[in-house]
Amino acid sequence: MQIKHVAVTGASSGIGAALVEEFVAAGAAVTMVARRRGEMEKLAARVGGRTQIFAVDLSDVSRCCDWLAPAASHFGPIDVLINNAGVQRVVPAAEHTDDDLDAMLNLNLVSPLRLTRAVLPDMLARGSGAIVDVSSMAAFSPVPGMWGYVASKAGSGAASECLYNELHRTGVHVMTVYPGPVDTPLARTGYSAYPAWAQRLLLTGDARELARRVRAGLELRQSVIVYPLPYAVSRIFPGLTRLFLIPAAQSPFKPE
Repeated sequence: MQIKHVAVTGASSGIGAALVEEFVAAGAAVTMVARRRGEMEKLAARVGGRTQIFAVDLSDVSRCCDWLAPAASHFGPIDVLINNAGVQRVVPAAEHTDDDLDAMLNLNLVSPLRLTRAVLPDMLARGSGAIVDVSSMAAFSPVPGMWGYVASKAGSGAASECLYNELHRTGVHVMTVYPGPVDTPLARTGYSAYPAWAQRLLLTGDARELARRVRAGLELRQSVIVYPLPYAVSRIFPGLTRLFLIPAAQSPFKPE
């Protein structure tokens, strides 16, 4: 598949910014979508290439698709939609607020579904295109303090793998990405809620390496990427993660 136009949500930092850099370096035109325009402008200036910016709050599901038409009118049809935007709250379940739950479910699950539905007809008509859904290893791991986040990412991953099965003979490719701990501002904020001993045991990946694997995975038409790779054991044997997570659940949600 020739990739001319890639759209990345959550593009202002972390994994999203690394994906922007990776695809610009590969020669693609990249649409950047996130709330923080200033951060995207800095990123665009640093990476060069052909980029365009849409400052959008994707947790507003009634407006989450508004940028699609103007993005396509400028750079042409979207060849690859990367649903990467996400929010994480690390608090005990009883302390989740309605606003917390709505924000996580809307941004992590509902908006990606709506964006995917919006771009699919054109991709199917062309017989080409790709949807990349960035879920999380939390989808398979009962991480204490991430009740709402786990629910949203489990839904995202399940929906993505379901869509792969539905579309794999149509020419439209679907890839589900399950990052484990990756060193990003979002992840560091989440880790800080856990005891120091638990943080020391984490194998942490690099956002740029994950972005490289995503691009390579599209070329190879991989259906699933787990990174760092050792966390694949949690996908195959999700029950094993309880051996580590139960002690963490019995510790306060704060550093030692």
